[in-house]
Amino acid sequence: MAGFEDRGLPRWVESGGGPLIAVPEVVLPFWAGADSEELDTDYDRACEVPGHAGLLPVGDSTALVLGDEPAATSYLPEHTAFVRWSAADRERGLPAEVPAALETAVWGRELRWDVPGPVVLFDSARPGGEADRQEHLRVPLTAGSYAVRAACAPPGTGTWVGLVRLSRLA
Repeated sequence: MAGFEDRGLPRWVESGGGPLIAVPEVVLPFWAGADSEELDTDYDRACEVPGHAGLLPVGDSTALVLGDEPAATSYLPEHTAFVRWSAADRERGLPAEVPAALETAVWGRELRWDVPGPVVLFDSARPGGEADRQEHLRVPLTAGSYAVRAACAPPGTGTWVGLVRLSRLA
């Protein structure tokens, strides 16, 4: 799915079966993924995060884990949301259905995520230091605090999307 942004479509990131993770760029080298000498790897920690979204410490910062299912995920800056493709007939129409999904979503508990700047979304099984050599998406967040809420929504017939919305806190 990567590469569709050339045709005006979002760039989607997929995992090999586990959760995706958004790690602040400044602490990417501290994320070891499944490559670790420890009994519990960073990947194991990510897999243990319950629900659609959760936070994990990485270095002196925090990463956002997109859990529940290994759905292809993109970030739509106009909605400040990660969009997770659970079911849709066509990719082309999916971004147009996001506003309806945002309106009808039943949001889960709110998390507070403090980010030092841009984050990189990638497969949590992979080391962060290798993010530029794997399927990834750089998300240019502004440093600060964000409220994070997750939901699944059926915006249209035959379409289901997962949403992880970020709202900048004052």
